[in-house]
Amino acid sequence: MIELIKRTKPVYAVYNFFHKRQLAHNIPLLKKLGLKKKYYSSLSSKDFTGLPEGISESITTDRQKLAACALFRNISDRARESLLSFDDKGFAIIDRYLSVQQADAVNAEIGRLLEQRKLKLNERNKIMFAIHASGLIWNTGNNEDLKEVLSALLGGKAILFQSINFLKGSEQATHSDSIHMTTFPLGGLLGVWIALEDITDENGPLHYYPGSHKLPYYLNSDYGNEGNALFLGNKSYADYEHMIAERIKAQKLEKVKFFAKKGDLIIWHANLFHGGDPHLDKEKTRKSMVFHYFKENVICYHEITQRPALIKQYR
Repeated sequence: MIELIKRTKPVYAVYNFFHKRQLAHNIPLLKKLGLKKKYYSSLSSKDFTGLPEGISESITTDRQKLAACALFRNISDRARESLLSFDDKGFAIIDRYLSVQQADAVNAEIGRLLEQRKLKLNERNKIMFAIHASGLIWNTGNNEDLKEVLSALLGGKAILFQSINFLKGSEQATHSDSIHMTTFPLGGLLGVWIALEDITDENGPLHYYPGSHKLPYYLNSDYGNEGNALFLGNKSYADYEHMIAERIKAQKLEKVKFFAKKGDLIIWHANLFHGGDPHLDKEKTRKSMVFHYFKENVICYHEITQRPALIKQYR
């Protein structure tokens, strides 16, 4: 019975109804698209099929704006080359983005907030939304120089949506963020991952598949999980993971591990396949931090649960 309730769309609609402030950004966008949806209604990729041509926009790097960014001018040649190849590879690495002292300050802040029980580890060993509990982490994610670069990559203003902190490796199977945090037009999201200590094979490095962002966006319909007007689909997340593993095998994609040094940063495209390798030495930590950003004026929703994304722009 509990599982059936979790799959019932009206349950989520009731919850969304009481969060209008965090969903108001979608109201004019839904109207512009001609979708007869309320701010609290369910949303999925199916809702955007058949829209008139020209409504969807291409999301590509504004290279002229990127070259003018203060951060771009002050990073290594290797990092600049990485950013310039973002559209082709689907990721970019900025080495030593945070200093050792800045990374240590974030680690100390997370430790303090956990001790004070202002943050907690969830059942998946993630610390969610520290940006709303810490001015330091909020300001780190909202750094104007970083957002200027992200906005150039998105071709529009980047808005911080979410943070996740880790003490251990995520060990999450390979996936695309677009199944969890979806946009219309597709591709209007970036992930930013920062190493808060050195990463080795022993403590679960991030992995990714260069160029995989050019593959189709695999959404609910691709693994029979659309559901109907009343209920969400009944497929498990394992079904999605299996589909992605099959696509990787069929395309013969190359897996790359990111052996980051403390302070290194990687930006990934909304559709880049990535995940976490096994955390082999459980005595070791793998402290890291993820920020997710949406492009301004895109519809934001969660494809699996078909819920519009709550966006809180204040601490």
